[in-house]
Amino acid sequence: MNSFDFPPAVQQSLKLVDPSWLPSIQSGLAAMQAADPAYLQTLSNGAFLPTQDRLFAAFSMPMSKVRHVLIGEGPYPREESATGVCFMDGAVRELWSQEVDGGLSKKVNRATSLRNFMKMLLVADGKLSMENTAGTAMAEVSRQARQPASGMIQTLPELQHNLERHGFLLLNASLVFRSDVAPVKDAKAWLPFLRVVLQALHDFHVQHGTLPQLVLWGKIAEQLKLVEVSKSFPQIVAEHPYNLSFIANQGMQSFFGPMQLLSKA
Repeated sequence: MNSFDFPPAVQQSLKLVDPSWLPSIQSGLAAMQAADPAYLQTLSNGAFLPTQDRLFAAFSMPMSKVRHVLIGEGPYPREESATGVCFMDGAVRELWSQEVDGGLSKKVNRATSLRNFMKMLLVADGKLSMENTAGTAMAEVSRQARQPASGMIQTLPELQHNLERHGFLLLNASLVFRSDVAPVKDAKAWLPFLRVVLQALHDFHVQHGTLPQLVLWGKIAEQLKLVEVSKSFPQIVAEHPYNLSFIANQGMQSFFGPMQLLSKA
């Protein structure tokens, strides 16, 4: 525990944190406060995403269960979509279109990063050809996926469950999105916080098991390489999934493919 008096909006968000993370998150916030005494108060005085006290929602997973730390850039820039969990779009439930000639659902297609991530998984699973990831080919995959005997997941919560089952802490380089602040600026402000929580994760796993792997998506996430403790973790780096090239990223296909994330557990 620390003596800093965090703004009520920040304190309220701590209720979603697993107890194993709470001391390090409070210490991380204190480090932010020391680096920029006005930041948290300014944040709380204005509007930011995610809402509904989900600022630290990613930390609902116990520290002991973390095997991978997937770090994206920041929350989706839409209130219904920003969940506090990396690229899990709260506006999405159904993954597959219910239309005869549809592929992914309209809401998945709107969430560009999620769409490209799913297509990458389908290519890795051999269900899509890299040369043809849209149109008729995608519609056929969707038709097969919706069959009761397909064994494939149907909803985004199922995908999140599969990721968490494999020990993914789904985090962002910036825990907030603000329409009037550049994401890279907010991400810089959260670096002292991430330095502390990564150090806590490192120290825990050095004592209790293998170090988790950092999965860094995009330029903003890659700035974590500036954090000294991050060099101790095994790492895999890729462009952010909002880039179409992510679908063809063979490193991502090799890493995620064996996990069969689109299959029911």
